[in-house]
Amino acid sequence: MGSKIKYCKWFVAASMMLGTVGLQSCLNDDDYSYTKALPNALVTVKTTADNAFFLQLDDKTTLLPTNVTKSPFGDKEVRALVNYTSVDEPSGDYDQAVHINWIDSLLTKQMAPNLGETDNNEKYGTDPVEIVNDWVTIAEDGYLTLRFRTLWNNNSTPHFVNLISTGNPDDPYEVEFRHHAYGDTYGVPGDGLVAFRLDQLPDTEGKTVKLTLKWKSFSGDKSTQFDYCTRQATVSSGAEVTSVRNALNLK
Repeated sequence: MGSKIKYCKWFVAASMMLGTVGLQSCLNDDDYSYTKALPNALVTVKTTADNAFFLQLDDKTTLLPTNVTKSPFGDKEVRALVNYTSVDEPSGDYDQAVHINWIDSLLTKQMAPNLGETDNNEKYGTDPVEIVNDWVTIAEDGYLTLRFRTLWNNNSTPHFVNLISTGNPDDPYEVEFRHHAYGDTYGVPGDGLVAFRLDQLPDTEGKTVKLTLKWKSFSGDKSTQFDYCTRQATVSSGAEVTSVRNALNLK
């Protein structure tokens, strides 16, 4: 990594209302400012075949870090929160050059197989969550990233979260969020972040479709929709990695 970034562990201020997110890589500056304390982007961390490191800001915009030459996550592709500053430097084949102030990965997973209702309930759980309507709850760059809220008591018990296709023959873009708390269903509300790769869904062939998300909430079954388009070809060579950077325990 670049000389101006160190690996460290700390947590987002309560004012962000994302108390579950640990921020792992941050500036080693004495004049660290409040404007750099909170994330200002959600990105996909990617590497090319020759190990070049860049950030995918949205479906079309790429960022070239100028102060970091190698991904802190190796050759793995992950979704991440980042605080960056735009800089007036050459960006080459990328859209914009940036200085990374800190970056931290989210739990990043593939979709899980639909095993049928009985086995789904046993393996993936039926414990309730609330999906938080927030800027990090979004479908982009081939991922569905979710901020969810549930109850946490025993932080040594990992909560198991998954996304499965419902198998709806009338809607191939209908998915369901599953949460297994393993009995840790009492305590205080807390938020988690997770990103799911959507490449197991049918190719939208360049069209934008409605992706329907279903989940069991504390007040019953709920659903919402996202605009979704299959990710276009990318120069990224990395595979997804399950990476936990949360104060609350997820898997």
